[in-house]
Amino acid sequence: MQRFCDQTAVVIGADRGIGLAIAERFAMEGANVALASNRSEVAEVADVLQQQVKEAGLSGQVMSMQIDVTQSEQVDAFYAAVIERFSRLDISVQNAGIITIAPLQQLPESDWDKVMEVNTKGVFLCCRAALRYMAAAGRGCLINMASGQARQGFIYTPHYAASKFGVLGITQSLAREFAANGVTINAICPGIVDTDMWAYNDKVWGELLGDYGPGELMQEWVDNIPMKRAAAPEEVAGTAAFLASEDARYITGQAINVDGGLIMS
Repeated sequence: MQRFCDQTAVVIGADRGIGLAIAERFAMEGANVALASNRSEVAEVADVLQQQVKEAGLSGQVMSMQIDVTQSEQVDAFYAAVIERFSRLDISVQNAGIITIAPLQQLPESDWDKVMEVNTKGVFLCCRAALRYMAAAGRGCLINMASGQARQGFIYTPHYAASKFGVLGITQSLAREFAANGVTINAICPGIVDTDMWAYNDKVWGELLGDYGPGELMQEWVDNIPMKRAAAPEEVAGTAAFLASEDARYITGQAINVDGGLIMS
């Protein structure tokens, strides 16, 4: 399918994992794609994706920029650069996120501040920047990456759960404000996904919750998923592509669980 030809898609946190899978999906469906990350590797990732686009016989272009999503000046400059390069902005996926795990009395205040800054303030700043252009154009799609912990908090991560509940609040509030401007704003709540972040989760939660070896705790959790497996990043990307498509034009203010049935709501 080439559903996004001549459109421009921004993906924040696009250098690996879910973000990279989403960027690849939009690029392979014909979009021009702008990648952003706080890691310098994003430039190399963009070059590889551009080569994949060329080899697929597509005409889409790929750009990238290293930014800190907690800094409004950098966020605004990135979106301005996207408009300067591609002249339009149709889709923006806010995927940058971090997690730390610790019992409450060992959880530093600095961890609270950093997780909230990246996961919640970063979404707010990116949405604000994108909506300057989308509202004026009378079209657009924002997709905010939340989490299963936006549905149900988990032990040793109160700051992460709060940050992701905040993402849902931002999503619902902005969906109401900009619905009449032709912009849909939704969230995705992934469950367990085969990514580097989940490798970290398995290690640290495994150490805190018992004598688990590598992969053992994650497998125990996967066994409780009705579908009996973790998600691939590409499956989350498929949900993002659907939400950005014309088939989802009457969907806004929603949070879609992508978790194999782990949390049913």
